[in-house]
Amino acid sequence: MFREELKRIKTWEERHRRLVARLSFIFAATAVVDVIGTVLIYLLERDADGSKVDTWFGAFFFTTTQILTVSSSLPNPVTTAGRAVDILLEMWALLVVAGSAGVFTSFVMAGDDA
Repeated sequence: MFREELKRIKTWEERHRRLVARLSFIFAATAVVDVIGTVLIYLLERDADGSKVDTWFGAFFFTTTQILTVSSSLPNPVTTAGRAVDILLEMWALLVVAGSAGVFTSFVMAGDDA
């Protein structure tokens, strides 16, 4: 049984190609969402009273941490539009986590069929 599993680890099957393709798509789409979110948060929050987002890097940091952890050390946006963007970023993060779990589950389940 141990040798059989080692043999399976060394093989590259169609399911591996699908896994890499799906994860690459998720990564690329998330990078695009991160860039768009950064631009929107910066433009919406930079001049707002009480906002802590006043630089491009601050907007990038806020957006990226929202996507990666659904949280940030910066306060929530103060503008209504900034809050709407924040909600969309958090929704994206939840969808990506669930989608990534599905990708890995599909990969593992396909291997069990072999």
